[in-house]
Amino acid sequence: MLKRVTVPTLSAPPTYSHASVVEAGTRLAFLAGSVPLDAEGKLVGAGDPVRQAEQVIANLGEQLQAVGSDLAQVAYTDVYVVSSDPAVLSQVWDVVEASGLSTGPHSSTLLGVACLGYTGQLVEITATAVVPEPGSGQD
Repeated sequence: MLKRVTVPTLSAPPTYSHASVVEAGTRLAFLAGSVPLDAEGKLVGAGDPVRQAEQVIANLGEQLQAVGSDLAQVAYTDVYVVSSDPAVLSQVWDVVEASGLSTGPHSSTLLGVACLGYTGQLVEITATAVVPEPGSGQD
């Protein structure tokens, strides 16, 4: 269903693949941006991009579970970080890498941005994931 490709003629990516290919007929989930809010809508980790990334990953896991998928089935993410400092982006990427999203690994783009939608928000992740058919052995 999901094939991850690292192109041998390009520079080897650290913990992501250059491309993800999904077979036609496969169910996909296109997830809205996962944000660092708790169940009550309160910001988690004010001023701390690492803590916010952890909450974002936890929320992403909840989103995936709700559609019958999981982190290992993610084909692609965009990781947004409010920072122009590559060290901060790297700290957030470390959280992504440790989360299970790097299993495979998925294809991803890491971006430093000026701001995000919620006051104090520093991290957001959008994702596209395969939704395995029940009983396929991939759920």
